[in-house]
Amino acid sequence: MAALTVWKFDTADGADKALSKLQELQKQQLIQVIDAAIVSWPQGRKRPKTYQALDTTGAGALGGAFWGMLFGFIFFMPFLGMAMGAAVGALSGHFTDYGINDDFINNVKSKVTEGTSALFLLTGQVTIDKVEAAFTPEERGELIQSNLTNEQEAKLRADFGAEE
Repeated sequence: MAALTVWKFDTADGADKALSKLQELQKQQLIQVIDAAIVSWPQGRKRPKTYQALDTTGAGALGGAFWGMLFGFIFFMPFLGMAMGAAVGALSGHFTDYGINDDFINNVKSKVTEGTSALFLLTGQVTIDKVEAAFTPEERGELIQSNLTNEQEAKLRADFGAEE
């Protein structure tokens, strides 16, 4: 089963660095990164920079259209004004079909702020203890969202030293 997790980093380049390390770990077959997207919000910018981090020509990847819609909904919709009320309602309903609800949107929006970054990660098999050991405490992000069970998420938070 694939896991969708969202990790917040306290620097604008933290997500990029984490993904680079994960790609190295993937070469060692310690993790399977199916898809990834990054939000980076450097200090002084009005809006975050978002991009799909991997070439998703392989089967099973979410694809650029999904990430673009999601990021647009989370970070850019407030800038478009109320003229798109009906479209926002339809888009919200569409994301609910994927299990992405308003709580998810609001949680990510409140935590990814100027000077931070986030890594949206879709993974397959993970050798969690080896992946954990590859990251220093300073490099570890805060898990802000996942589709894991409560037990799996609690273990992941504990393993990576995140506070509840």
